[in-house]
Amino acid sequence: MGRTDRASRVIAAPPATVYGALLDRASLEAWLPPDGMRGRIERWDPRPGGGFRMVLTYLDAADSPGKTSDAADVVDVGFAALVPSRCVVQRAVFEADDPVYAGTMTMTWHLAAAGTGTEVTVTATDVPPGIDQADHEAGIASSLANLAAYIEAAD
Repeated sequence: MGRTDRASRVIAAPPATVYGALLDRASLEAWLPPDGMRGRIERWDPRPGGGFRMVLTYLDAADSPGKTSDAADVVDVGFAALVPSRCVVQRAVFEADDPVYAGTMTMTWHLAAAGTGTEVTVTATDVPPGIDQADHEAGIASSLANLAAYIEAAD
């Protein structure tokens, strides 16, 4: 069994709104890339058994060599489970020649009502050993901050 990384954040929106942002192509492209990256979805099929392919490009690759190329990470994500307003389970596989990035990482996005908002907890299991834990948890936290800003700006 591989490593587990996690992060959480309360977002000022109901679970249904947060869930919608997890399953909307344009929304994901806007908020999912962590600071220092931009994302583009190449394939999109938002249903259980479906998924997406995302190209994450580093804005400055000098200090952050990518997994797929010097400037990019490409990840194929499958939707393993979709429970409206409660949970999204993704299986992510990085396109990489280096075996330290091999394997399937499971990302579980759990949504729980928290007062007038939603606590979003992201748990990544079987994280490939080539992904630094502190960097990964910071990246998840950055994506959650982006998600909060994206949703809260729309209200």
